[in-house]
Amino acid sequence: MGLYFQILASGSKGNAILVCSEKTRLLVDAGLSGKEIVTRLGKTPVNGRQLNALLVSHEHQDHIRGVGVLSRRFDLPVYATPGTLEGFPPTEARMAQVHLFQAGSSFSIGDLHIQAFSISHDARDPVAFVIQNGGKRLGVCTDLGVATHLVRTRLQNCHGLIIEANHDTELLLNGPYPPHLKQRIRSRHGHLSNNDTCELLQTLFHEDLKAVAFAHLSEINNHPNLVKSMYRQFAASPLWEQVRFRIGMQHEVSEGVELT
Repeated sequence: MGLYFQILASGSKGNAILVCSEKTRLLVDAGLSGKEIVTRLGKTPVNGRQLNALLVSHEHQDHIRGVGVLSRRFDLPVYATPGTLEGFPPTEARMAQVHLFQAGSSFSIGDLHIQAFSISHDARDPVAFVIQNGGKRLGVCTDLGVATHLVRTRLQNCHGLIIEANHDTELLLNGPYPPHLKQRIRSRHGHLSNNDTCELLQTLFHEDLKAVAFAHLSEINNHPNLVKSMYRQFAASPLWEQVRFRIGMQHEVSEGVELT
């Protein structure tokens, strides 16, 4: 096994991603209740007691709701930036172990090598990750308002990508959200639209890209069929025929992907 990933939940109501190598099992974010995450792990090759660590991207509740519970229950170390940790509410701040890292730093958890880099989002110190093992690279990049030069640089040459496709612009503009919330979502500190994601993917394509998973779809301002229409444009090209596409869902566990 090089790298294996499986999206347990993705959306504004909770996010969690399982990433595994042969020796290390990591949960990136834990935005559901601890009980629900344990239940969803039952649909993966890993159970809670087999996890080695929790890695946190930022402090919004839909990414940390179950962090404290899981850390205490399974004695798991939690990896986060100082800014992210400062933003934890008291109910989630009690953890078995805490390991701090800085945005821009690289570190290892077991045999997984992790590069953290800053993204543009309305959190204290939000980060995305490139996780590497055995020559395989997985980019995990959600909750960002703009794909900066840094984002594009760090995600180059990944064999797998978990990338945000939050909203369809027309659905958002014509939808029920109040104007201030629409503006927040569309801002540089909000979320990527389907068109933004499509443009970013075009710049990240290379012949060894094997899998792309779309994450953090809005249940109000997007639809899986719209995302499928987007990636079918890629899939129709012979250049993309080796790429497997997945959509991370809010209420069900996605199919796992192995990067070998």
